Amino acid sequence: MDALQEVILAISEQRSVDAILLQITEHLGQALRMDEGMSGPLTSDDALVRIWLIEPGDKCAVCNHRKVCPDQRECLHLVASAGKLKNPRKEWRRLDVLSEKAEGWSRAPLGVTNIGMMAKSGGEIATDMMEPGPGHDGLPDWGPGEGVVSFTGRALLYRKQVQGVLAVFSRRKLPDSTNNSLRIFANHAAVAIGNARAFNEIDLLRLKLEQENLYLREEVSAALGVHDIIGDSPGLKKVLQQIQLVAPTDATILVTGESGTGKELVARAIHENSPRKGRALIKVNCGAIPENLFESEFFGHMRGAFTGAVRDKPGRFELADGGTLFLDEIGEIPLAMQAKLLRVLQEQEIERVGDTRTRKVNVRIVAATNRDLKREVAAGRFRQDLFYRLGVFPLEVPPLRDRSEDIATLAAHFVRATAKKMNRPAPRFTKAHAEQLTAHDWPGNIRELQNSVERAVILSQGGPLQFEIAESKDIESSIPRQTATLATHLLTRDAHKRLERESIVTALKQSGGKVFGADGAAELLGMKPTTLASRIKALKIVRGRPG
Repeated sequence: MDALQEVILAISEQRSVDAILLQITEHLGQALRMDEGMSGPLTSDDALVRIWLIEPGDKCAVCNHRKVCPDQRECLHLVASAGKLKNPRKEWRRLDVLSEKAEGWSRAPLGVTNIGMMAKSGGEIATDMMEPGPGHDGLPDWGPGEGVVSFTGRALLYRKQVQGVLAVFSRRKLPDSTNNSLRIFANHAAVAIGNARAFNEIDLLRLKLEQENLYLREEVSAALGVHDIIGDSPGLKKVLQQIQLVAPTDATILVTGESGTGKELVARAIHENSPRKGRALIKVNCGAIPENLFESEFFGHMRGAFTGAVRDKPGRFELADGGTLFLDEIGEIPLAMQAKLLRVLQEQEIERVGDTRTRKVNVRIVAATNRDLKREVAAGRFRQDLFYRLGVFPLEVPPLRDRSEDIATLAAHFVRATAKKMNRPAPRFTKAHAEQLTAHDWPGNIRELQNSVERAVILSQGGPLQFEIAESKDIESSIPRQTATLATHLLTRDAHKRLERESIVTALKQSGGKVFGADGAAELLGMKPTTLASRIKALKIVRGRPG
């Protein structure tokens, strides 16, 4: 008992399940004494100590007990083993034990084999192993072949719940006193393992809380620029109506639009108007994750799964459990990862890297991209089945040039927000400023507008605002197709605007002032009607008057 007490003390000081299992398997055999008729304690040459723990979600196709398994949701997994084989080149510490075929025997269903029966009943078994039989861990022939003559095992009970089974296989006959000692030791071992699992769960919850707090701080920082979706244009109203329609559901949403149009803001609005708003909105920039880390970042990993994995880490899907996962730049995900992502979206189940346990998650997906995914599918760069799975409810965010009515409102808001962030009075935003900004095409959309306003507020130094707007790099996109061929020489900004104005006026004359519909000016110019309307306003063209 003195030797057993030392092992009990050693495992009680551990907080890691792996460390406890190592202490038990390495030292228990030597700590179990023989009766007075035997010489000395068991050694590693005499005994094999093995531990099975109950793990959920066993889907191992190679399990040799699969056909007789009564319930595949829970199963005993061999997690620790120590001792020596007759073959000096091998050790019992190997979990596959005796041969390459043994992997299928490393699991025991509850109620099947002696190991499974102990777990099912919560009791113990002690017997001799002189004759070949079904084997106490499922292998039919290894016991006699290794000279094993005695076996004793005990279920590990923690708070009246069976955690697993502790067993000792011996090349010397085990007396009754050993069985009694093992019963006492197993009770202490079960408590140590149960407590270690609880500590591990607490660490995971703490890590998850830290990650959620980090994301929330990022959300707060991002919200300093825009607190809400701002604007009153027809295109934006349509987006807001779609958000109100789809937010209360759990439908997967694909948000498309040019870079800088506010796709992340739309995702946040969907989350905040959904029943999941009490949980975290977890954001993932798919374009910023290295290809070899995709699986770990999405699904998490176990300690030791790869170099640098020093502790268990939940993935983004676990962090978003019960909430919303925003997959930005979804078109950047590699093809190999797309197949795994599709399975998770369909099954709502994940497996951490290096883990055999399947975990259920309840996550609402909002994906976003500025790519044409239909074209990516046609080019073979994006899976068609994943595209259809993501596009249950497509939502397109219009570019800023198609919602010119919102430019002045957005700019005034950014002026106030930037001044507040910089702790200075807000400069005066005038009608002249609004007209200047509205006349610009804003190829960078809202992000470009916000950056220009912030730069102007910084440079104002308490004086009037002066906007330094960079010229559009995409001049051709703002020139009607009929007149683009005329711009064969370098045009100044004024010459370009004059050419554009003349072209629009000509088209309006030919259409009788009609902008929308068949034979309208927009159709003649090959432009979107909303884009043409914004250019008419920006260029101060008054319909119905000559010139």
